[in-house]
Amino acid sequence: MPSVRQCGLPFLFAAALAAFACGAPPDKEMQQAQGAIEAARAAGADQYAHEEFAAAVDALKHAHAAVDERDYRLALNHALDSLERAQNAAREAADGKATARSDADRAIADATAALNGARATLKTAETARVPVRRLAEARLVIADGDQRLQKARAAFGGGDYLGAAAAVTGATPRLLATARDLDAAAAPAARRRR
Repeated sequence: MPSVRQCGLPFLFAAALAAFACGAPPDKEMQQAQGAIEAARAAGADQYAHEEFAAAVDALKHAHAAVDERDYRLALNHALDSLERAQNAAREAADGKATARSDADRAIADATAALNGARATLKTAETARVPVRRLAEARLVIADGDQRLQKARAAFGGGDYLGAAAAVTGATPRLLATARDLDAAAAPAARRRR
């Protein structure tokens, strides 16, 4: 039968190892967390997974603060939390970016169709002799829609899908309303000419 000393030896060894592990700052884990945060930022997590990314950054700040307080166990916990959150943010960013790209592509296509329709309706209204004031208003809306669409395409080309969608926000409904107004104004003018 083993003595009490022999049974306690593994326990003392484990306790000493735990004390040693908590006796030094978790530099390696904090560097891994920092690297994961930088990778997540490069993946667009600051835009497309903002909450999880911010939580990763905060957890790393808490890890640094715990090191300053010499609470290395708490620092290790925060560093590991930061690493996990940064990795989650990178995954969320990939999904969010794909969704934003799809949404921006759809918004640009809708705005392009509305702009082309408004231009065609403007030509019809010009031949139907719609009042000049109404034509001038329509031209302003069309010029604004064209400018917004150019900004959206530039943002999309640069990978800023949220900015691309934001650039055409409101343009499509205005262009559609302008086309409807021109159609309505052109119809009586065309009947009067007959």
